Amino acid sequence: MDLTAVRTFVAAADTGRFQEAAAELAVTQQAVSKRVAALERELAVRLFTRTPRGCELTIDGQAFLPHARELLRVAERAVTSVRSGGRPLRVDVIASRGAGSGLMRAFHEAHPEIELDVVTMFEIDAAVAAVRSGAIDATFRAVAAPGRPLPEDIASARVADEPLHLLTGPGHALAGARSVRLGDLAGHRIWMPGVVPGTEWAAYYDDLVAAFGLTIEATGPNFGSDALLDTIADTPALATFMGRRTRLVWPASHGLRLVPVTGPTPVYPHSLLWHRDNPHPALATLRAHLAASAAGGGTAGTWVPDWVLPH
Repeated sequence: MDLTAVRTFVAAADTGRFQEAAAELAVTQQAVSKRVAALERELAVRLFTRTPRGCELTIDGQAFLPHARELLRVAERAVTSVRSGGRPLRVDVIASRGAGSGLMRAFHEAHPEIELDVVTMFEIDAAVAAVRSGAIDATFRAVAAPGRPLPEDIASARVADEPLHLLTGPGHALAGARSVRLGDLAGHRIWMPGVVPGTEWAAYYDDLVAAFGLTIEATGPNFGSDALLDTIADTPALATFMGRRTRLVWPASHGLRLVPVTGPTPVYPHSLLWHRDNPHPALATLRAHLAASAAGGGTAGTWVPDWVLPH
C-alpha cells in the first residue's frame, strides 16, 4: 500500500479540506485529490464525500482511518529501528551480574536520556559476529586470547581492570586472613565450574595457573552462582575467585569471606569492542564515559596475561 497516499488520506481526514491537507503536506490540491483517488481505487471504496464545507469521511473512510493511522505509526517505528540515532544502543554484557552489567548501570545513571538495550551473549565469536552485522553495537570482552585476533573492522579499548578476590567458606584455612599473596595459593583447591574451555576467561585462568602454579578445578556441572556459593560455604577445602565488581548476595548464615589477593593482584581485563564504522551517536558517548571512568590500567602490583591488549 502506498504510504504517501495513506498519509495524504489521514491529513485530509484531520483537516476536513483537501486544500488544507495540501498546505500541510506542501503539495498541490490536485496532488491530494489524485492520491486519495488512487487509494480509493486500490481499496475499491469511497473514502470521502465532497460537501460545500470541504470533505467528510464515508462509513468506509471512518472504518479505514484508525488502520491508516496505525500503518503510519508502524512505518515510523520501522524507520526508527534502523536509524542509529533513533534506536536503543544495544550492548552485550556477557552476564547480568558481571562487571559489564555494572559498567552499563553506571553509564545509565550518568546518561538516563540514552535508551539502552542490554543483552547477554556467551561466546566471543558470536558476539563479534553480532557487532560486525550490526545486531549489537558493542560487547564487553577480555580480548584477545592467543590465536584469536580481532577482525580488522572491529575496534577495542580496555576499559576496566577488575581485581580478583578469593571467596572462601568459614571453615577454610584462609577465611580469617586479611589478604593472601597470589603465590601462597599454590596447593589450595580453587573451584570454578563456570570456566568453559575455549572461552577468553578460560585462557585467562590457564595463564594464571601456569604463572603461579595454582590448582583451578572446573569439574562438575555449573548449576549457577547460588549452587557455587552453597558449595563454597559448606566445603572447607574449596575456594573460588570472585571479581570485585561481581554483584552477588548470599545468606548471612553462609559465613562467606572475600579475601583480597596481593603480590601481585590478578585483575581481569574488560575491553569494549565495537565496529569501526558504527555511527550510533550514543556509542561515542559510552566510549567517552568508559574512558573517563576507567579503573586499573596496568597499575603496579597487578597481573594480566601477556596477550591482554594494553590500555
